Amino acid sequence: MIGLLVNLLILVLILGVVWWVISLFPLPEPFPRVVQVIFVVIVLLILIDFLTGVAGVGWQPLWRWHG
Repeated sequence: MIGLLVNLLILVLILGVVWWVISLFPLPEPFPRVVQVIFVVIVLLILIDFLTGVAGVGWQPLWRWHG
């Protein structure tokens, strides 16, 4: 359980830094919102994949397969 929390904390810190870097780019008005929405969707997919992988259900990505 502690390992899960540490991994989740590291993931949140990395994604927070990526969000901060994305917000620094000076883009014309409609594009920052589009980039942020795409980033949030990707983060949600990563989070869902992470949590279902920890629970042992759902799709397992290639880097977790032990053949």
